[in-house]
Amino acid sequence: MIQLLPGIQSTASALDAEHTRFDIVSQNIANAQVTRGADGGPYRRQQVVFETLLTEGPNATNLGGSRTVRVSKIEADKRPFQEIYNPEHPDADGRGIVKLPNVNVHEEMVDLIASSRAFEANLAVVKNARQMAQQAMAIGKR
Repeated sequence: MIQLLPGIQSTASALDAEHTRFDIVSQNIANAQVTRGADGGPYRRQQVVFETLLTEGPNATNLGGSRTVRVSKIEADKRPFQEIYNPEHPDADGRGIVKLPNVNVHEEMVDLIASSRAFEANLAVVKNARQMAQQAMAIGKR
């Protein structure tokens, strides 16, 4: 079977992975000030880890396969929590130190923009592939 939209599987997997990344970054921003989560401690930043897969089969290219990307895992960032002195805060320890999440909102905004741009680029690939397929079918009708 001839594939009308070559590379669409790779683009679809990239769209799915970027959607997950966008969600996790948004979650990090939303929890940037949470000092007491479900585990009793401050929110710990999450990060998405991607992996590339080489697929073989009827949709693979003649270059040895097609590549797709997927989320291999979502892991907690190991960086230490931020600490501030605020003895009035309800989560302050005996020394008046409050542990804040290890989330840097500026860094998260950069990640959010990068994820959004990658998503837009992959959507453009889908749009262009669709247009090329429509043009190819139009040539066959002449």
